[in-house]
Amino acid sequence: MSDTRRMLAEMADPLFAELGFASTDSDWSRLDELGLPLLLVPEADGGFGGDHVDALTVFRLAGFHALGLPLVDRIVASRAEEGTEAHFHFGAFARTAQIAGALDAALAMSVAYVNERQQFGRPLGKFQAVQQELATFACEAAAANCAAMGAAEALDRGDAGFEIAAAKLRANRAASEGARIAHQVHGAIGFTQEYPLHQFTGRLRQWRSDFGGDAYWSKELGESVIERGADAFWPDLTARTD
Repeated sequence: MSDTRRMLAEMADPLFAELGFASTDSDWSRLDELGLPLLLVPEADGGFGGDHVDALTVFRLAGFHALGLPLVDRIVASRAEEGTEAHFHFGAFARTAQIAGALDAALAMSVAYVNERQQFGRPLGKFQAVQQELATFACEAAAANCAAMGAAEALDRGDAGFEIAAAKLRANRAASEGARIAHQVHGAIGFTQEYPLHQFTGRLRQWRSDFGGDAYWSKELGESVIERGADAFWPDLTARTD
């Protein structure tokens, strides 16, 4: 992580945590003061001058803290002038990053809960079935994070259509599985209004549909492979990254 990116994370993380589920305009000025809405606007134009991995850092933290303020949507909207397809792809990338962050938060919440909740005289986390489910959850969260990073790096290289399609599809599937496991290990308390889990799982369900659901991105990927032909699939795939 670069010094600039580390500074950005150290600045955004406590702010997003403090704002929590805020959704009032009165808190927006604090984001403006830090230049976060202009994250991807070049410095020469008065913006922050960040790259797409910087955007990943901010988007992921917004998902991790269930940020209610529409920062991510404002940044996505700022890219609308690039054209409909580019804007849609960037929105899918943003949701992928938010999903990754929300999954990490829900996983941490689930691990903490099963280590505190006692059943039959021992913590739920001591039961092998629960451990297996959480291990699956951890794999899904890691896959979403890796997919988001791959998409961010591809965006910085220029041509990211394939990576974004694959990342959003993978994150969508991780969101579904992660939300299922989180509620399963929490039991009834996870569905209550007072317990914060629903703040993350509700967003995961919404973000899974935003900027293309499973069917949309599966179709996009399938059609691109068919168009190029089966013999080109592996060479095309390996040529896209180091």
